[in-house]
Amino acid sequence: MNAPEIFVQATPRLGNQYRDDGFLRSWLQRKLPAEVLSAIEPELDDMGRLAGGELYELQLQDRLNEPELTQWDAWGNRIDRIRVTPLWQRCAEIAARAGLIGIPCERLHGRFSRIHQFALAYLFHPSSDVYTCPLAMTDGAARTLTVSGNAGLIERAVPRLASRDPAQAWTSGQWMTESTGGSDVGLSLTQARHDADGRWRLYGKKWFTSAITSQMALTLARPEGNGPGGSGLAMFYVETHDAAGRPNGIRVERLKDKLGTRKVPTAELLLDGAIAELVAEPRNGTRAIEPMLVVTRTWNSVTSVAFMRRAVALAKAYATQRRAFGAALDELPLHVDTLAGLEVETRAAFLLAFELVELMGRLEAGDIDDSQRALLRLLTPISKLLTAKQAVATVSEAIEAFGGAGYVEDTGLPVLLRDTQVLPIWEGTTNVLALDALLRGDAAAGLTALGQRLTSCRSALQDAELIRLAQIAIEALQHVGTWIKRNGEASLLQSGARRVVMTIGRAWQLLLLIEHAHWSLETGHQRTGIAAAARFASTPIDLLADIPLHDSHDLLE
Repeated sequence: MNAPEIFVQATPRLGNQYRDDGFLRSWLQRKLPAEVLSAIEPELDDMGRLAGGELYELQLQDRLNEPELTQWDAWGNRIDRIRVTPLWQRCAEIAARAGLIGIPCERLHGRFSRIHQFALAYLFHPSSDVYTCPLAMTDGAARTLTVSGNAGLIERAVPRLASRDPAQAWTSGQWMTESTGGSDVGLSLTQARHDADGRWRLYGKKWFTSAITSQMALTLARPEGNGPGGSGLAMFYVETHDAAGRPNGIRVERLKDKLGTRKVPTAELLLDGAIAELVAEPRNGTRAIEPMLVVTRTWNSVTSVAFMRRAVALAKAYATQRRAFGAALDELPLHVDTLAGLEVETRAAFLLAFELVELMGRLEAGDIDDSQRALLRLLTPISKLLTAKQAVATVSEAIEAFGGAGYVEDTGLPVLLRDTQVLPIWEGTTNVLALDALLRGDAAAGLTALGQRLTSCRSALQDAELIRLAQIAIEALQHVGTWIKRNGEASLLQSGARRVVMTIGRAWQLLLLIEHAHWSLETGHQRTGIAAAARFASTPIDLLADIPLHDSHDLLE
């Protein structure tokens, strides 16, 4: 008797992630001068090949490896040595040589340098097991030190942070979170005291410090005698080891056992006399970290979109190979509709994240007017919170598109969702960022600038469908303005803040899809840009609703 035939499903494969991403390439063509695109395209092509080939294969092979902490050597010496995974070791080399931190410091392409950097990071991230975490903090530290005016620290640290030599390159930690409060860093209990030699030493516990293998960190601490709150904190520079390689008054208590990002060595640290240097003034530390937050929130936005693109790419590849009900999945109308919806959300999120990248590049190049500055201030928290939420929803839906295979660990798919889930939490939760966007004094200027941008866009349109879609975005933004005026009382504004900023963000994304579709028409490209904008406009854009605060209280009793 012949054995029954056994079916083995073909594995979904990835190609060159730059060449296969037509939307990325069209956006770069639109935004970059031809000579800049020509200069950087070989680098993008190389990174796309690595991301879909060597790194992706190594990522699957490295799936079960995690960082290992050795606290003591054989003779009882405290060493707190952490070994990262083989993929992370390879990613450190690739990131340094590719200039993922060096590019914005070198500024070879002026205000386009940030686009160059983040296009590479977007391709690199999904295959790196979140090695982009230390890169984000390193980039933020380089920017923060550069604008600090501290010449000694700039000379010592920035060339190392930006180095393209893997043997010389440093990464930086960002030690803010304590048990007293995550986003409310003003509750920090870490103290800074002068020792007998006049040096600053830090004492306290940092509850959540990611990428603890870094050579340095920027951290907040309260100098003796300073008052409570964020104004009483100061920002300090700390090197993790002394010249002999011994821990600098730092003890790694344990590595965190996390839902996701398990390749990122995240630790609880005890600072017991760590030698530190004051970066700037001995107070107003929460204000001093703002340049860092712009950078790290941009990384969060771009990596959110990168995870979305990876999930959709895998789901699309699988749909060409998997058959059900007598046809390939990519021939079944409902499956096609589902994947198209994910594609549109990914494009909208991409445009919002890279709008932030573009504005940040303008800011750093000094090529920014007051209107664009107001847009950047409003966009930074909104892009971070909205793209992170979109990423979790999109990756979850994409994994469902694999059926049971999406739930099986050795496919490498479940970890994609677990790692994505951190993005709404890192660098400010959704609620904190919603309040940050709305309760700052310059929020009104940002909304005015966005309204003017929308009106200008509509005036330039010729296509009737795009004009109709622009009106949807305009009306959503107008509703935001009237809602804020009607609900200006603090508790009402706070309770509705999520719905307000989500509406602003989705209206902004619709605007960006319309602008890209208009460019596509003007340059003779396909009309798929109109289809994308129309599909996105068919989803909820205006999320505002009048929900009495007392009803919410009642529901929780």
